[in-house]
Amino acid sequence: MSFHLSRRAEPGNPWFSWQYVRDNSDTILAALREHASLTGRAVLIAALVALPLAVAAYWYRGLAGPILALTGVLYTVPSLALFAFLAPYLGIGAVTVLTVVVLYALLVIVRNAVAGLNQVPPEVRDAAEGMGYGRWARLFRVDLPLALPGILTGVRLATVSTVALVTVGVVVGRGGLGQLIFAGFQNNFYKAQIMTGTLLCVLLALVLDLVLAGTGRLLTPWLRGRPR
Repeated sequence: MSFHLSRRAEPGNPWFSWQYVRDNSDTILAALREHASLTGRAVLIAALVALPLAVAAYWYRGLAGPILALTGVLYTVPSLALFAFLAPYLGIGAVTVLTVVVLYALLVIVRNAVAGLNQVPPEVRDAAEGMGYGRWARLFRVDLPLALPGILTGVRLATVSTVALVTVGVVVGRGGLGQLIFAGFQNNFYKAQIMTGTLLCVLLALVLDLVLAGTGRLLTPWLRGRPR
C-alpha cells in the first residue's frame, strides 16, 4: 500500500484539508482499518496471555514478583530496539508488530488483573469455599466476576496505549495510520497528511475506550448504582 498520496495544489501548507481527505479517502480508510485490526488482535492476544499469568500470580504468591518483574522489564525496552531485535527473526510485517505491541500490553493487563483479583474480599472467598466451590469453580464463579472491573481497566489502558504504539510499526512496514503520518514527513512535511493520521489515531483510541467502557457497564450491572 502506498502512502505517498495525491496532493493537489493548495494555498500554503494547512494543518488540515478536506480536499486532501476527499482525494485520498480510500487509502486513509485502508490505513484506519489496518490500524484498528492490529490493535484489536494485539489486545485480544495480550489478554489471553495476561489473564493466565495473573491467575498464576494470584494463586501462587511466589510467582507474583517474577511475573510482574518480567513484564515490567519488557515494558521498559525501547520499542524501536524491540522491533530491530525481532525483525530479523519474525520478518517484516504484521507478526512483528503484533509481537511487540502484545509484549508491551502484558504489563498493564497483568498488573490490573492481579490487583482486581487481590481485591476480592476474603470473606467472599471463604463463603465460596464453605459452599463447596473448588479452586476452579471459585475462580470462574466468584474471583473473576468480582475482579472484572480491574481487568477491564487494564484492557482499556492497554488498548489506548496499543493504538499509539502501533504507529511505530511503520519501521517494519505495517504501521497503519503511522505510515500515513510518516509519509507526511516524507512528503515535504505535508501537515494535512500528518494531522489526519494523528487525529484518526486519537479518535480510534477514544472510540475503542468508550466501547470497552460501555461493555464494562453491561458486564458489571451491580456497580451502576454504587456511589462514586
